[in-house]
Amino acid sequence: MLNILLMIILIIIFFIIVLLYIGIKIAFIYDKKGSNLEGCLKILILKKIKVYSIAFPSAEKDEKGEKEEEKKDEKTSRDIRKILELARPCLEDIKLFLKSFMKCINVHTLKNHLIFGLDSYADTAKYIGYIWGMLIVVNNSHKNARFSAEPSFNGSVLDAHGINEIEINLLKVIPPALKLISKKEVRDLIRGVRNG
Repeated sequence: MLNILLMIILIIIFFIIVLLYIGIKIAFIYDKKGSNLEGCLKILILKKIKVYSIAFPSAEKDEKGEKEEEKKDEKTSRDIRKILELARPCLEDIKLFLKSFMKCINVHTLKNHLIFGLDSYADTAKYIGYIWGMLIVVNNSHKNARFSAEPSFNGSVLDAHGINEIEINLLKVIPPALKLISKKEVRDLIRGVRNG
């Protein structure tokens, strides 16, 4: 009886290791304008078996929803600035993680475009420079990565659209992810994003 139980446990462990090595395939297509997000997300294991799928439809807004959006837009400007201030000390750690992460994925399609703006022209120009610097690292780290960004000087804006299809080898991602999360500045950034 003990031998059978041990064999079942070993088979389960072997299956988990094979699954982590083969990894998962993620397909994400989206278009975000204001608070509207349209698109779909699919997660597949063994490259063909769909584990998770969700669609993001655009919801029609009533007058109450429009008033809430105006309040959110005012808050978004403050939240973006706070998150960018928290992100500044850990940019080097994030760059190292992105380089390691890009080696763990097989990119089929990765095209994204960001439209970014704050209420202040000077702040918009300053932070779009930081964003362009990060995008250069990501674009140069993989031949199929095509990230772009443009500034918007029409108030607080954070819009994006893209088509993404990638395969991730989970066994290779675990060590750099643990190294990134071990940094105090990164944990502060995660808390700021979660609480923001």
